[in-house]
Amino acid sequence: MTDKLIKRTPCIGVCSTTYGDDICRGCRRFRHEITSWINYTDSEKSIINRRLEKFKIIVLEEKFIVEDSEMFKDALREAKVRFNQDLEPICWVFDLFRSLSTENLNLEEFSLKIRKDFTDTPLSQLKDDINKEFYELSLAHYQRYIQPSFFT
Repeated sequence: MTDKLIKRTPCIGVCSTTYGDDICRGCRRFRHEITSWINYTDSEKSIINRRLEKFKIIVLEEKFIVEDSEMFKDALREAKVRFNQDLEPICWVFDLFRSLSTENLNLEEFSLKIRKDFTDTPLSQLKDDINKEFYELSLAHYQRYIQPSFFT
């Protein structure tokens, strides 16, 4: 990762905070981050994006290898998948799975490889696992650092 500011919104248009969730099931930002986004400085936006990027890296690097990031980038563009190219290429796997059906997805076309421990896991299950693990990391962070406590 570089020190470059990442200020683009991580919103993917599936906001569950409008239904009462404290953590968006789409982008995994916290409710207050979503509602205050336009008031944040570029540095504050980048801090949030870096946290989300770190969580994606933790979840995705365990399961996938990006063999050629330039080929991956070109394939995503060709497939018209929206992704933030300022993030580490492994993070783009999340956008790929969000945008395309896993049913007939050929990862080799995107210069991706599944790690040995997960080759027997169907892509649809990997997608579900990734979403669940990414949400659980955000939830743990929220509960530890953000959520009001009765004992404070």
